[in-house]
Amino acid sequence: MSDFGSEEGEEDQGPYLGEYEGGRNENEERHGHGKATLPNQDTYEGMYDCGKRHGQGVYRFKNGARYIGEYLKNRKHGQGTFIYPDGSKYEGSWVDDQRCGFGKYSYVNGDMYEGEWKDHQRHGQGTYTYAATGTKYVGRWQNGKREGHGELIHANHKYVGVFKEDKPMGKGKYVFDIGCEQHGEYIPIEQEKEDKGDDEEPSANIIPKWKAGQVTPIHLKTEEDLEEEAKEQAEEQATSEQPAESQGETTEEKKDEKPAETEEKKEDQEDTQEKVAPEVTVDDTTTGGEEGGNQETAETAQEEEQSAE
Repeated sequence: MSDFGSEEGEEDQGPYLGEYEGGRNENEERHGHGKATLPNQDTYEGMYDCGKRHGQGVYRFKNGARYIGEYLKNRKHGQGTFIYPDGSKYEGSWVDDQRCGFGKYSYVNGDMYEGEWKDHQRHGQGTYTYAATGTKYVGRWQNGKREGHGELIHANHKYVGVFKEDKPMGKGKYVFDIGCEQHGEYIPIEQEKEDKGDDEEPSANIIPKWKAGQVTPIHLKTEEDLEEEAKEQAEEQATSEQPAESQGETTEEKKDEKPAETEEKKEDQEDTQEKVAPEVTVDDTTTGGEEGGNQETAETAQEEEQSAE
């Protein structure tokens, strides 16, 4: 069964209500497999249940974005792939129109994140790879920011420690491939406050400063060490479930001192600054990108599609 324009087919006597071709149930609701062109020129082809997208389907937005995956009562739910107008792509699990569960996001600048998500944000255990430097962060995330135990892995050394508000804070160590490690801690240093105008309070700019400690041979973890680390990570994971306010994704690491044994690798131990690429915001109403992608609304399309019944 197909319908064009209004139910009566009188397109010139009212607003354009889109087109639909496919199955219907006894209540004349879209049901089973169907193809629809929405009033805003988005298209959908896939399964319907009682008038709503339900099951496997492909939704194509007029700005070039598209979603291929599972729906539940008109919302992205299950496994699916969303390709954004700027070329970035998310492949993984969705819950109630949100990236949630395990998934992989490929950013337009070549960066990649693979791990856990919650409410559209990196949340849980995950690995972020910076394409420009090859650096990797492996560890815990909370509301889009690095939080808890993690490792920042470079070409010939890595930092192991605790992150807070996307920055290294507290005790940690640098482990070098030549067989030594430097212990120390990151101390928060407050910089001059940024003036945001008359209406807003100036905000403090906190920069972590590395305070170097003892240099020792690399310590191989014992069974007791591994048990203690697992316990700490479990506690951090439980803490990470508490809500935290999302902010921008910029990491700054500074090291003021370096081990004497590694002077020949000085270049590789300089301050590390990495920026996490912003993933395209996708709520039910956004299909564009934060990095130059066009933004279109899908909510209106859904309402208009339903009105076309």
